[in-house]
Amino acid sequence: MQEMHPVIRVAVGSRNPVKVEAVRQAFERVWPEQAWEVQGVEVPSGVSNQPMSDEESIQGARNRASGAISALDADYGVGLEGGMQHTGDQWLDCGWIAVVDRQGHMGLGSTVKMVVPERMVRMIHEGLELGEVIDIVFERQNSKQAEGHFGLMTRNALTRTSGYADGVVAALARFVQPYLFTE
Repeated sequence: MQEMHPVIRVAVGSRNPVKVEAVRQAFERVWPEQAWEVQGVEVPSGVSNQPMSDEESIQGARNRASGAISALDADYGVGLEGGMQHTGDQWLDCGWIAVVDRQGHMGLGSTVKMVVPERMVRMIHEGLELGEVIDIVFERQNSKQAEGHFGLMTRNALTRTSGYADGVVAALARFVQPYLFTE
């Protein structure tokens, strides 16, 4: 008889369906034999609406992961925080992912980084969020809950869901190979 695995609960610090689906895909990809219950919950990031550094984005992801695991009393909490990073003479868009377990162990991963065109950066510096800017530039509505910047810039060769799912998998390395992270 096959061994039964209890359902493991994962709390995502966002109700954005793209982020919740990315987390579900990542956990199922890493542990396909396991049953997962993945649920989104609105929690504060504790950072600005448009983070403008990797450090700020990482802090937002950590805050969301911690808030989510507490809010839903889950086995894992996952925070995903998109942001921008100035490197050289360009601005790059990147999503950071933090995963925390009940013992407080935290894994960190990120999406790929993609250059944000200068005309879009100017709009962000005028006070808009990247999600609002891409809606204007691509004449869309609420694209951050659909293909987002990654998808619109690549004709969906890279989607927001696939990009975030890869970042979650990277963050899960902490839990796949835990012995490498012991002091």
